[in-house]
Amino acid sequence: MIEIREMTLEDIPKILLIEEESFLTPWSREAFFEELNINPLARYFVGVCGDGIFGYIGMWLILDEAHITNIAVGKAYRGRGYGRTLLEDALRRVGEMGAKAFTLEVRESNFPAINLYTRMGFKVGGRRKNYYQDTQEDALLMWLRI
Repeated sequence: MIEIREMTLEDIPKILLIEEESFLTPWSREAFFEELNINPLARYFVGVCGDGIFGYIGMWLILDEAHITNIAVGKAYRGRGYGRTLLEDALRRVGEMGAKAFTLEVRESNFPAINLYTRMGFKVGGRRKNYYQDTQEDALLMWLRI
């Protein structure tokens, strides 16, 4: 059974493991701590399956627009619909908080993520040149308007 719930400080160690296996430049413990404790715009959720966290998603809710800061699913759970479930639930929850549009950046080479976002209705609205400092790769800017 899958459950989506708000992220807590106790989740951070498991989230850091997912970060390490998902990103070239993972976020730090301090970054997540600040998002959960200091940033009033931040909305973070985790996906739980059994006794483990399979993934997480974070957004900043700014007036009626939500910017997806990050989303990741552990390797063992990829390709099985968990990412879509997590994204759908988070969009619904933040939509209920007043979001009418969602935006995100994605590496132009991250085809699985781009395919997921496209299936969810996101459209490419621009490109950020050399956005990722670790590889100088461009990011696609994607939007979903409700």
